[in-house]
Amino acid sequence: MAYRDLREWIKALDKAGELKRVSAEVDPILEMAEIADRAAKSGKGTPTAGGPALLFENVKGHPGARVLMNQFGSMRRMQLAMQVDSLDEIATRIESLLKPQMPTNLVDKLKLLPMLADLGKVFPKVVDRGSAPCKEVVRKGADVDLGELPILQTWPGDGGRFITLPLVITRDPKSGKRNVGMYRMQIYDERTTGMHWQRQKNAADHLRERMRASAATGAYRVSIMAETAGGTAAATSIAGLPGMALQKIRGERMHVAVAIGTDPAMTFSAIVPAPPEIEEFLIAGFLRRSPVELVKAETVDLEVPAHAEYILEGYVDIGELRVEGPFGDHTGFYTMPEEYPVFHLTAITHRKNPIYAATIVGKPPMEDTYLAKAVERIFLPLMRLTLPEIVDVNLPPEGVAHNLMIVSIRKSYAGHARKVMNGIWALGQAMFTKCIVVVDEDCDVQDVAEVALRTFNNIDPERDIQFTLGPVDSLDHASRLPNFGSKMGVDATRKWPAEGFTRPWPQMLEMPADVKARVDKLCKSIGL
Repeated sequence: MAYRDLREWIKALDKAGELKRVSAEVDPILEMAEIADRAAKSGKGTPTAGGPALLFENVKGHPGARVLMNQFGSMRRMQLAMQVDSLDEIATRIESLLKPQMPTNLVDKLKLLPMLADLGKVFPKVVDRGSAPCKEVVRKGADVDLGELPILQTWPGDGGRFITLPLVITRDPKSGKRNVGMYRMQIYDERTTGMHWQRQKNAADHLRERMRASAATGAYRVSIMAETAGGTAAATSIAGLPGMALQKIRGERMHVAVAIGTDPAMTFSAIVPAPPEIEEFLIAGFLRRSPVELVKAETVDLEVPAHAEYILEGYVDIGELRVEGPFGDHTGFYTMPEEYPVFHLTAITHRKNPIYAATIVGKPPMEDTYLAKAVERIFLPLMRLTLPEIVDVNLPPEGVAHNLMIVSIRKSYAGHARKVMNGIWALGQAMFTKCIVVVDEDCDVQDVAEVALRTFNNIDPERDIQFTLGPVDSLDHASRLPNFGSKMGVDATRKWPAEGFTRPWPQMLEMPADVKARVDKLCKSIGL
């Protein structure tokens, strides 16, 4: 059965011996983050890597509050969260949907029934307010106060407290489809926060569409995008636009809702690089094999997860920006202050005795390491839709998801590795990948030592390294400009005569299989 909410997930963690309850008083300012960091890094290189999930039950300054951290902080817990023995099981389910076998007889048709039943469970359903636990306490207007939540400061140089595990819900103004993304939120005061909508994220695109719609003509829309850097520069700096258009931009509101503390599949769905046409509520339903229950929000025109611990409702003024940051990020460095949209709170609803969910990001390995690994395994079939020659992919923790991707391919023609590099840079969020290393199909990309050996032996640097320009991650502090810079592809495959390599290519060292088999028995007999 799917986990109905965060509380059922916590019970499952407890039953599996994956939860540590912390009864000592712990400060949400730095102390919780330090404990979570130590847990995440414990057992490094062992089967118990990642430490336990942590439930803080005595939060300094917040009597009665509870905070859950490190809930996804190991491969064991990621599998438990998705209720599978291996994350590849989910990839197999996706592959069966993408490439269904056409039934040729009655038996084949019967085999399709479980898949069709699964599909019927992915669509969310809206429930009445009375049956939605997130409505047990409702506060609006002047009664809302973010200071009541045990919100963390995770690093000493942070600009303040940040909500670090929010599910931010917006609606596409063109299609009407809902999007759920995870964007940190800096607390400014009791009713306003920053909204870290990076430029290429779906919510930022929704904001830009609202800005475009406020312009009278196509020419003005082009000007708005250019002169606000795609909606990321202060609207007051726009030059040469009619006052009417500027006034519309400044005054128009965009509804936003934020869920905190949901079941693990719903939380995970907020970080997946899904196409904008696919709602994350559908993805969560697919992962859960059970529909996500939604309920109408109180003050905004959005539906929210009915079983969330907290729901924050409010709006973003599309012409308003405010400095956000610094923030200790998953790169291991602080991201510097920059202007981002501002979220204005209009209502808070929550369960009785709510549990606050949070995470810390920083030098890997951390909790997000395992979330990134889950994305890598689960969405490999979607990459293969466009690039079927891909055998496997590895996002090493030290590459922080977007700095390094190792790819093995079935090389079939000259220049094939470069075709794959360019294809990956054209795939959604994979466009941010700073370095791509392509190896042959017989190389295990999960073995980084083997990849390094092959790469450093197989390349002529001038010939086999390709550079290109394009969008880069907003967190990249080394790029020549914010959000724009260079990327590198390394062709570490064997070079062919068809690629101009006319020298003999040596074979790698390997012992014959029969010798290995004989020595296996010999080693066992002599105790090696």
